[in-house]
Amino acid sequence: MKPSFYENIAELSLQGKVLTDADCDTVLSASEVELLPLLNAAYKIRKKYYQNKVQLHVLNNAQNGLCPEDCHYCAQAKTATTDIDTYALKPESEILAEAERAHQSGAYRYCIVMSGRGPSPKRVEQLAGLIQSVKAKYPLEVCLSVGLIDETAAKTLKEAGLDRLNHNLNTSKSFYPKICTTHTYQDRMDTLQAAQTVGLASCSGVIVGMGEEDADLIRVAKELRRLEVASIPVNFYLPIDGNQIKTPPSLTPEYCLRVLCLYRFLNPEAEIRVAAGREHHLRGMEVMSLYPANSMFVEGYLNATGKATTRTLQMIQDAGFSIQTNGDISEALHTEPDGVLLKELELLRPRMESNT
Repeated sequence: MKPSFYENIAELSLQGKVLTDADCDTVLSASEVELLPLLNAAYKIRKKYYQNKVQLHVLNNAQNGLCPEDCHYCAQAKTATTDIDTYALKPESEILAEAERAHQSGAYRYCIVMSGRGPSPKRVEQLAGLIQSVKAKYPLEVCLSVGLIDETAAKTLKEAGLDRLNHNLNTSKSFYPKICTTHTYQDRMDTLQAAQTVGLASCSGVIVGMGEEDADLIRVAKELRRLEVASIPVNFYLPIDGNQIKTPPSLTPEYCLRVLCLYRFLNPEAEIRVAAGREHHLRGMEVMSLYPANSMFVEGYLNATGKATTRTLQMIQDAGFSIQTNGDISEALHTEPDGVLLKELELLRPRMESNT
């Protein structure tokens, strides 16, 4: 591929123009497009808006299982056979203790996640009080993932100080019925639009590797751009035993990096987060995800562990990036992690989640 291709797509993105579907297809699948120049083009955009900074996000799986939805990718779905602990909403003291731990580990944002279709009005009020407590105690931005909500709930949460509402689109409208039947793509769109109506910033992303086509990933990226979503987590499907997606397609490290580049080109000003599955699918090329992406989760995903926080912090610094934090991470950086990588896909007493 001629150098002009990489220069042109970077320049189009910087000018705020939308890449054609043909150019998007080229980014994802053309063999003549080399990965390193592509990453360099994506980094040119990332650097303009985020310099060399990386934000870290810690998730608290505050309520696990007990879910009436049948999302095929999820270990907590009512149709999943995964052996996980189930529990109702954790007490406030425990959630606050985990917020303190997130702050001490260098997290910029603390993400509270609850399973279920959506909260009742009473639960919304309870969550509003919880958000106020976290914000009063720790200098953390707070993100909340609670399923489907309406404008009234969104307004209550915003007034409580919520920084962002997370609700992933996960896949395209046309592919959505193949991954869930208990709610629709439009239900998810309605939740994002409720947040927008009341001025609440939104976080919404995609899951790659559920059997979708390249065209589906392109549609989601362009939809998120149309919605002006501030934060986009790019998840790579984790094939946990018990999920309904039995034989997911194989994802190569190169393809995962191409997807991250595409989402950067199509959403130049958005926070692009390399989320669930980064260790499992990117393997030895994990650090290269920081060239298109400017944030990542640390430690855990959907009922599965990830890399120890200390090793993630060291990886970021070794690559020449700086960690954007609201706390002091010097102790975490100089603490020797216990063992090597935490066992991939090991089920644990769930405390974190991202494929929501």
